[in-house]
Amino acid sequence: MTETIFSKIINRELPADIVYEDDQVLAFRDISPQAPVHVLVIPKLEIATANDIRPDQAELVGKMVLAAQKIALDEGIAEDGYRLVMNCNRHGCQEVFHLHLHLIGGRQLRGISAG
Repeated sequence: MTETIFSKIINRELPADIVYEDDQVLAFRDISPQAPVHVLVIPKLEIATANDIRPDQAELVGKMVLAAQKIALDEGIAEDGYRLVMNCNRHGCQEVFHLHLHLIGGRQLRGISAG
């Protein structure tokens, strides 16, 4: 897989405001937040898109969701609610081709539109 900005963050070649890390998952604040809390949760394993997740990586994706759950609690948004979004490929608005989960919250979110 081609090196991405996220792999550079994992390797500490680029700075990031890291809010969570374990042996398989890293989470950091988005540099263009869409809400008061906007964190990207990524696997340390390079997976390009949701289409590339293999059945044996299901546990890793689950760990990403559990990390998001913990971050939401730590950020104080778990009770009011938050959104988890995973974009896939260009029409899905994926900009960085390293699997990532957006954790978005901290205010009332609008409905999701296709436009």
